[in-house]
Amino acid sequence: MSGYYYVRPLDAASDEQPIQCRARGIFKKRGESPLVGDVVEFEETENGEGAVNSISARSSELIRPPVANIDLAVLVFSVTEPTLNLQLLDKFLVHIEHARIDAVLCLSKQDLTEEGEETEEARTALNDVLRIYEPIGYEVLVTSSKQGEGTSALSERLKGHLAVFAGQSGVGKSSLLNALVPGLTLETNEISNRLGRGKHTTRHVELIDIGGGYVADTPGFSQLDFAELGIEELGSCFREMQQLSASCKFRGCTHLHEPDCAVRAALEQGEIAPSRYNNYEIFMAEMKEKKRRY
Repeated sequence: MSGYYYVRPLDAASDEQPIQCRARGIFKKRGESPLVGDVVEFEETENGEGAVNSISARSSELIRPPVANIDLAVLVFSVTEPTLNLQLLDKFLVHIEHARIDAVLCLSKQDLTEEGEETEEARTALNDVLRIYEPIGYEVLVTSSKQGEGTSALSERLKGHLAVFAGQSGVGKSSLLNALVPGLTLETNEISNRLGRGKHTTRHVELIDIGGGYVADTPGFSQLDFAELGIEELGSCFREMQQLSASCKFRGCTHLHEPDCAVRAALEQGEIAPSRYNNYEIFMAEMKEKKRRY
């Protein structure tokens, strides 16, 4: 409902309804507003609702989708249908790294096979992710909602975290969340039982109580445009490039044309995946073009 925020007290039972609150006028004067994931101080009002009085300092903040205090991003990608898109995966990772949030790569829909056997496409996609992303420090989980594979490991990984699930439409995020939370019945682009309330389309960012942690199922990651990222920051959002940049001859090296560039040297020696560097070049060109136009 417009103008309302739904607040759950820290000591509330898992099945307890959140309290419907409005934000104090002071926030509007400051140009601030509570975000999903905020820790707030509130007081109950006479009509059984509440008023948000203050917002605690945030450990992280994402602009699109607007969520705060996320400390883990689960990037859900399918090994087949839709075909794994490494460029989109790297774009997600750039945004997550820029926000200084830890990331887990979750490969879903292992059940999409021909006659019960793993397809060549699925094997290639899985091997590519393991080969490229595990060596640079990303945790990879393989899951199947239908077969229950990997869901226990993912559930354990989410405990104690305020996490965000993100990925292409149709990769199985809703099915995965349904498998994690007994009684949760997410439908395509719809959420039910979120914090005890009814169905809403995923235009609204809300938290799902998964027992021991929360997940924000978000639609906004489908439109990533680097609006909040500066050109000079892009290299630091590629973990392997950030580690090598101190060895570049020039401070502020763009890793595109400068001599004695440690990143390009590592690329030539096979120490950086060509797909990662190619996507870096594509993103840099995209950012430069937008800067030129605007």
